[in-house]
Amino acid sequence: MKNEETTKILADAVRALSDFSSETMVYAPKHGRSMPSIDALHEISENLRSIIFPGYFGKSRITAQNLPYYIGVNIDRTFHLLSEQIARGICFAQLESENANCELNEITAQKITAQFFKHLPTIRELLISDVKSTYNGDPAANSYGAIIYSYPGLKATTNYRIANALLRLNVPLIPRILTEMAHSETGIDINPGAEIGHSFTMDHGTGIVIGETCIIGNNVKLYQGVTLGAKSFPCDKNGNPIKGIPRHPIVENNVVIYAQATILGRITIGKNSVIGGNVWVTKNVAPDSKILQSAVRDMSFENGAGI
Repeated sequence: MKNEETTKILADAVRALSDFSSETMVYAPKHGRSMPSIDALHEISENLRSIIFPGYFGKSRITAQNLPYYIGVNIDRTFHLLSEQIARGICFAQLESENANCELNEITAQKITAQFFKHLPTIRELLISDVKSTYNGDPAANSYGAIIYSYPGLKATTNYRIANALLRLNVPLIPRILTEMAHSETGIDINPGAEIGHSFTMDHGTGIVIGETCIIGNNVKLYQGVTLGAKSFPCDKNGNPIKGIPRHPIVENNVVIYAQATILGRITIGKNSVIGGNVWVTKNVAPDSKILQSAVRDMSFENGAGI
């Protein structure tokens, strides 16, 4: 049983946390629409994975005869779930608006969702190219299926390609949530605004960071810990970062970037280049280049030397 002092402390906490006169970060939009649901977006992500790779994900046993029904049922359910979350995302972007028409947003969301499913076969083709590229570049991969089932790089790339398609359809918030869900599960951070070509590979993957305005060509391979980031953040006259300007690298076709390399700024890594591990690159790299660490020094540790 709570004593009088405890009751008062809890009551004071309730009053303080319910104070709308300060910046409490409470989501209380004037239009009254709920925020997107993380649980629903998890279900959407898994449903889309089972639609793209049927038989690998999902609960049903797949045959040539039942495949159209299986995909049809999943698309129907996912359409309704996704359109609702997109509508919530649109309303979220209208947080301060008293004139937000959430009924109109629902109609808009359904149109956007239909366009998204129109692009889903292309997303699958891109992901299949990623699977094949990963298989061809990894001696430890013994089948395409093993990559689809278990490779974190493909999971992160799947969420990215779904999120990127939604972002191109001007869906707010939802794309970032989807890529951050994969980030939390895999340790791979891909901003949905990045542009990534076909046959993309992330070997191991852990710690890879790909910034919002990155442009990555075809047949590019990144190893763990690679950062494709920004060198600095231009600010406006009030000291706030200027949004939307190109500030991340361009990586052209057939480039390999090895572990822990850091590439910063709006620079270009030319086609067919190799960037060695643990290097720091802030200037353009010509096509067909090799950028490596300086030579290793062999030092003795006798009597404390070299420490």
